[in-house]
Amino acid sequence: MDDIVITGYGIKAPGVCDKISFLNVLDKGICTQSIIKNESQPHTTIVAGLIEEDFLEINGKNYKRYPRFVRMAIAAAMDASNMSNLDYFKPQRVAVIIGTSAGAILEIEQYSTDFFDFKKTPIQGVSFADSHTVSGSIAEAIGSCGPAFTLTTGCTASIDAVLMGKLLLENGTVDACIVGGTDAPLGQWTINGFKKIRSLSTETSIDQAGVPFSTKHRGFVLAEGAGVIVLERRQSAQAREQKIYGEIERVISRNEGQKLLGYDETGRHMLRVFQEAVGNTKPSYVNSQALGIQTNDQIERFILMETFGTDVPITSIKGMIGHTFGAMGAMQIISSLLSMEYGFIPPTIKTKGNGFEDVPIVYETRHQTVESVCITSHGSSGNNACLLLTHT
Repeated sequence: MDDIVITGYGIKAPGVCDKISFLNVLDKGICTQSIIKNESQPHTTIVAGLIEEDFLEINGKNYKRYPRFVRMAIAAAMDASNMSNLDYFKPQRVAVIIGTSAGAILEIEQYSTDFFDFKKTPIQGVSFADSHTVSGSIAEAIGSCGPAFTLTTGCTASIDAVLMGKLLLENGTVDACIVGGTDAPLGQWTINGFKKIRSLSTETSIDQAGVPFSTKHRGFVLAEGAGVIVLERRQSAQAREQKIYGEIERVISRNEGQKLLGYDETGRHMLRVFQEAVGNTKPSYVNSQALGIQTNDQIERFILMETFGTDVPITSIKGMIGHTFGAMGAMQIISSLLSMEYGFIPPTIKTKGNGFEDVPIVYETRHQTVESVCITSHGSSGNNACLLLTHT
C-alpha cells in the first residue's frame, strides 16, 4: 500500500496568516490572543483568539455573502493548493473533506431576529444552516469536482477529515485530497454556552487564561481559525517531483458512546486510541490537546505516562493561539510539520506545570531533530482521535 503524504498546507489563525508567521509564533513561543469586550453586556469580557483579517476578498473574488468560517477555509485552502501545485491533478480526482464544529453559528446569531421577517432574511441565509457550504465552496474555489464531504464531529473533525482522506487515497477513489478544519465560534451563543458548563476561562488577563497543564487555572481560550492540508500518494508526489513535508503514518478515531456532553473521565478509551496510533513508534514528542480544562489535561497526562512514562516530551500550542474547535487538529498537524522541517519542539507557554510536575512538559523551545510526532485530540460526547505523523 502506497504511503499517504502531505504536499501542501495553509493556515489562518490568530496572529498567523501563512507558514512563516506561524513558524515565528511557534519558535518564539508568542501568545497571539487578545481581549474581547462586549460593551452591550457588562461582565462579558473574555480572552480569545481573534483573527483581524475579514477575508471578504480572496484572489480578487468577493466572498462577502459567505459565512466567516467558510471564508477562512477558502483562504487556507488556496494557500495549500498553491503550495502543492494541486492543478496537476484532474478536477474529478480531487476530493475536499473539511471538518467543523460550530459552522456558521456566528451568522446564525447575528441574523437570528431577521429570520422571522421575510424581507430582512438574507438571501444567503439557507447556507448558514448547511455546514456543507464549506466543502462545496472550497471545491468551487480550487476548481475541483470530485467527492466533497463535510464532517461535524466537534473538536476531532479535522483529524477525522485526514482519516477519511487517507482511506479514499488508499482505495484509489481519488488522487489528491484537501482536508482540514475551520471554525469561527466567537459569538455570544458559544461563549455563554461554554461558560455555562464551566469549560471556558473567565480570566480577563491573557497570561492567566487558557493555561495548559496547571491545576491552578481553569478553562480554555476560545479561538477562530482554519487549517487545510493536501494529501496524496507518495508515488504521485515523487513522480511530479513535489516536495513532501510529512507522512500520515496512522490515524485512529473512535467515539466512547457517552451521553450528551459526557466523556470517559478515566481516560481508558483515549489510552487505547493513543496506543494504537503510536504502535511501536517512540515519537519525538506529543503535540497535545491540553488546553486548560482539568479533566482533559489529566487524561493527556495519563495516556502519556501509561505509554511512555517520562521518555517522550509533551507540548501544547493552545497557550499561543487558543483552541479553534474543529480546526485545531489540522493546526497541530501543520505545527508538527514545521517542527520537523526546521528541527524544534514548540514550547508550552503560560504554564509552570503546577500539579503536573512529573510530566515531561516542554517549557522552552527545544531545538533538535524531530522524526515523528503524535497528535492528540478529543472533544465533548466522547470523540477521541490520534494521528502519528512522520518525517520523510
